[in-house]
Amino acid sequence: MAWRQIINSTRANSLLSPSGFSRFFSSKSRNPYIVKVGIPEFLNGIGKGVEAHVPKLESEIGDFQKLLVMRTLKLKKLGIPCKHRKLILKYTHKYRLGLWRPRAVLVKS
Repeated sequence: MAWRQIINSTRANSLLSPSGFSRFFSSKSRNPYIVKVGIPEFLNGIGKGVEAHVPKLESEIGDFQKLLVMRTLKLKKLGIPCKHRKLILKYTHKYRLGLWRPRAVLVKS
């Protein structure tokens, strides 16, 4: 009889209940994101030295949507090193899928 009480109480308090998920998914833990993303914000979000190519890509491409569909040969013709090309293409793919966005830079008032 005592086992039934234990099993029933654990089923009621299990992770499958809607209240159990609130422990793991909190709206307080979300990170702020940039609303408008351009080429400078995108490359600064990637980091790792890729932000050095901001002036070159802005002058040659001009539009962020064109950067999202750019191929590796076009980046190679612009003189971007292989390591940076790979990073740009990796993060543009993640951005298109909605898996990654550059974080907002908090401005001190």
